[in-house]
Amino acid sequence: MSADPIDRHGLSPRFWERKALTELSEKEWEALCDGCGKCCLNKLEDEETGHVELTRVACRLFDDSTCRCAQYEIRHQFVPECIVLKPTNIDSHAYWMPQTCAYRLVWEGKPLYDWHPLISGTAQSVHDAGVSVKDRTVPEFEVHEDDWEDHIIEEPT
Repeated sequence: MSADPIDRHGLSPRFWERKALTELSEKEWEALCDGCGKCCLNKLEDEETGHVELTRVACRLFDDSTCRCAQYEIRHQFVPECIVLKPTNIDSHAYWMPQTCAYRLVWEGKPLYDWHPLISGTAQSVHDAGVSVKDRTVPEFEVHEDDWEDHIIEEPT
């Protein structure tokens, strides 16, 4: 088991149940990330219906073995289109976010799953539960964009 790259120490218990997303500190906001890696997967959206499909084709910066962005702090230097999710823009992005994503769940008023690190106390729990995409992706530079349809997956839940 590797150390949690997200600092979750010193946070109030179940803070996400008592505060609005816009009231969260930066540390609390970052702590909501469960580390599943699904937000780093390339998605296909049907322009007519708005339906979004996940592919196993991961962003060029995604590290499949750690399930994290390899250059998180400077990712926009390499991937300018990477979205910085914030309480102020979640309304326009929640539709494409993973069904199990804590940001989406809290935004929808739903509880976090027992495997979420804020509940379980360990970052490993998301992988143990089989919810993450750890060791399940292919890098986007190996798959032509026209072939992404061949890599559509069901969301691990």
